[in-house]
Amino acid sequence: MIEKNEQQVYEVLNSLGINYVRYEHKPIYTVNEAKEIETFIEGIKCKNLFLRNVKGDTHYIIILDEDKRIDLKLLAKQIGSSRLSFASEERLSRYLKLKPGSVTPFGIINDVASEVIILIDRSLVNERLMNFHPNVNTATIGISYADLEKFIKWHKNRFIHIEIN
Repeated sequence: MIEKNEQQVYEVLNSLGINYVRYEHKPIYTVNEAKEIETFIEGIKCKNLFLRNVKGDTHYIIILDEDKRIDLKLLAKQIGSSRLSFASEERLSRYLKLKPGSVTPFGIINDVASEVIILIDRSLVNERLMNFHPNVNTATIGISYADLEKFIKWHKNRFIHIEIN
């Protein structure tokens, strides 16, 4: 059965004319667990991190290839932010209404003030198929980068391309 917060993602994608492929699987909490699922999922698998600045007044979703590592000090410098750290479970729930293991750009549906900033690794810009959780960690959906950007613009969240080596 599809949960309400997942169904909401599909309703928005359908209303925007965004094509997607949906896969069901056991709950996945980490990139390593995702690599162990038996379901073949075509396309780039993305890692999504929910971060905050040191004051806690700015929040970010970072999107990068699952195999890349990120240096938070370098990222903070790149985007002109104070020190970055992982946001708490409470902040994740408050801003995106998500649970740990379900961080995804689709969580911005619940970001009423459109204040969470999306940071996207520039290497993903031309991807034909990128994979994300649809606000739950028991499914994965694949969409194109162009459609991801269309979704973010629809919700009016700010997004920035970043360089992650």
